[in-house]
This record gives sequence, C-alpha cells and structure tokens, in this order.
Amino acid sequence: MSSPYILVLYYSRHGATAEMARQIARGVELGGLEARLRTVPAVSSECAQVAPEIPEDGALFASIDDLKHCAGLAMGSPTRFGNMAAPLKFFLDGTSSLWLTGALSGKPAGVFTSTASLHGGQESTLLSMLLPLLHHGMLISGLPYSESALPKTRGGGTPYGASHHAGADGKRALDAHEQQLCRALGQRLATLALALEKTRG
Repeated sequence: MSSPYILVLYYSRHGATAEMARQIARGVELGGLEARLRTVPAVSSECAQVAPEIPEDGALFASIDDLKHCAGLAMGSPTRFGNMAAPLKFFLDGTSSLWLTGALSGKPAGVFTSTASLHGGQESTLLSMLLPLLHHGMLISGLPYSESALPKTRGGGTPYGASHHAGADGKRALDAHEQQLCRALGQRLATLALALEKTRG
C-alpha cells in the first residue's frame, strides 16, 4: 500500500495556477505528507483526441485512481467568468463512479484560483468549485483569519481558499502573502488528513 498523499489537482493556462499548486505542495510537505501534483488536459471543440497522454512539461495528467486513493485534495483553476475552467469541470464530470461508492467521502479538500483582475470573480470561482466536492462528501477546509497573511493581503487570499491576482497580462508573480496562504492551505489539508487517518485506526 502506498503512503498517504494529498492530491494537488489543477488546470493552468498561463502558469499562475501551476505556481500556486507548487506552493500548496510545499505546504503539504511541511504538514508531513506527500504531495502529488497532477493536471488535466485542455478540452477543445474538436471530437478527436489529439493531446498526448503525457504532457511535454509540468505535472502528469490526473487519473481517476489518483483521486480515488488520495488522503485529501487541493483543487485549483483559473477563473472563467466566475467559475472553474472547462478542463477541470470535464474531469470532475467523469468522477461519478467515485461518488457512487463514496470513495472521497470524509476526506479533506480545499480550493485555489488565479484571476486577471482583483475583483474578477475569484470568490465565486472558489465557491463553485466546492459544490462538486460537497456532493462527494468531502470535508471542506478554507483559510481562517488566524492565518496572519489573510487580513493583510493586498492581492489574493480569501477565507474560502487561496487565490492570486495575476494582472491583466497574467504576468504578476505571487506575492509573499499569496505564497504564504498557499502554503498554509497545503499544510492545513495535510494536518487534517493525518488527524482523520488516526481516527480511522
């Protein structure tokens, strides 16, 4: 049996969400668990499958088994009109088998997003991303105001999950507060997963 891990599942178009995922993974490791970084392929209007099975760079594509066997989940997407991006939604739409068996029920989960504008729908994106996780019976973790960076941030950061203001050109790097909150979310998920594992014996 493999060691318990937190699945850091994301879709990233310009790299900001991927960088958030890496910061969250660092937090998971600080919390004492392995972080498994996985992404999802882009979707298109074409019927044919043209994307390679293994991406040219970055994280591997996620499988249903990655999700099934995780001890917890951090899920991230750029904001698309106040909602998650289609590739991530497409992946989630294929998880009915996990829902029917309750494979994710009782496991901790958190969400993260990156937006081009400061008030571009990051909070509604985070909240909408939580809905399928609630259907799966996952235990939702946000970011409490006891995290010192949350009341101080002038960029991203919400009580619903980690966020990043990437700027209109998508090139604004994560600032110190955004990085701190990403790591805090990862560490929180790892701590919760370990505590839940102990209760299961």
